[in-house]
Amino acid sequence: MKFVALVAVVAQEKEESAITMAKEAGAGAVTIIKGRNMGLKEKKIFFGLTLEENVSLLLFVLPRKISLIVMKRLRDGLDIDNNENSSLAFTLPLGHVAGLNIEELHKFENEIKNIL
Repeated sequence: MKFVALVAVVAQEKEESAITMAKEAGAGAVTIIKGRNMGLKEKKIFFGLTLEENVSLLLFVLPRKISLIVMKRLRDGLDIDNNENSSLAFTLPLGHVAGLNIEELHKFENEIKNIL
């Protein structure tokens, strides 16, 4: 089974809905990293404070076939292709994976059998 890392960067207020969408599409565990989004445009300053967008980086390790379904669900559900939206999602191929939960691995196997 070939695995990929699916990375989604979403506004913090969309974090829970993004995780729910991903899990409904077949994703299992997720690692969440908090951060700030700093774009090319200068940020607004309000009373001397710079307003930067807080974001969550969601990291999923998924079988390649399931990652395509999850990516489509996030793309549609978060309206990622809209330029006004600051969300981003991409996948990276993984050569070697260790430490996956056996229950999650069996879940992935069953979901792939259902897809085929």
